[in-house]
Amino acid sequence: MATGRTHRPATRSRGIPEATVARLPLYLRALTALSERSVPTVSSEELAAAAGVNSAKLRKDFSYLGSYGTRGVGYDVEYLVYQISRELGLTQDWPVVIVGIGNLGAALANYGGFASRGFRVAALIDADPAMAGKPVAGIPVQHTDDLEKIIEGNGVSIGVIATPAGAAQQVCDRLVAAGVTSILNFAPTVLSVPDGVDVRKVDLSIELQILAFHEQRKAGEEPALETAVGDGAQPAATPREAASTAAPAASADQGPDGDVPAVMPA
Repeated sequence: MATGRTHRPATRSRGIPEATVARLPLYLRALTALSERSVPTVSSEELAAAAGVNSAKLRKDFSYLGSYGTRGVGYDVEYLVYQISRELGLTQDWPVVIVGIGNLGAALANYGGFASRGFRVAALIDADPAMAGKPVAGIPVQHTDDLEKIIEGNGVSIGVIATPAGAAQQVCDRLVAAGVTSILNFAPTVLSVPDGVDVRKVDLSIELQILAFHEQRKAGEEPALETAVGDGAQPAATPREAASTAAPAASADQGPDGDVPAVMPA
């Protein structure tokens, strides 16, 4: 079976937008669930609802794959699973190394969903000498001194960083120098990488902070509305009412697909 060092996904060469690429795993997850229930076909509306997007966006995304479904029938579930898996590069073996085997790294190593999605944990690496040789998820931990040899020996192009923030950049630099071209970063820091290296950052604290922002708004707006009404003042306009009376220029805040951009951290 081919490895990630010799094959790259076809999405970039085919000009599929990054926003569409980001939604493909959502479609694949929904389709896989349908496949496991032996559902042969699915409509765009049903699949869009399962993936959490609108059906028009789904049909546009699938048009980039050259898949348009059949009127009155829908999409063939098994074919779409194969088609999306191929576009994401999941029909081949992708060896992955995880660097930093603390609580988070160990949890990632024990995650059972990698193999079924085209990824194989090739090695676990940690800087603590006491961890060397200790099995985690059935895989012996290896020391960071051997990082370059491990990357080369396993043909690794994808690395996962689960180290403390202070060690992440150094680990990143070594991974890149050894030939890793894609990094999933769980460390709470921004990594600097050269052109040609892709980094995806997963920061749980930022996601929680965004949720806290929305919770604060929900908790703060309702009492304010009740107080204003109780004092005889006119209630504040709802977001829908405000939007209906806003000047047309407000549409400039919409995203390329006509959606209002989500709140993002600074």
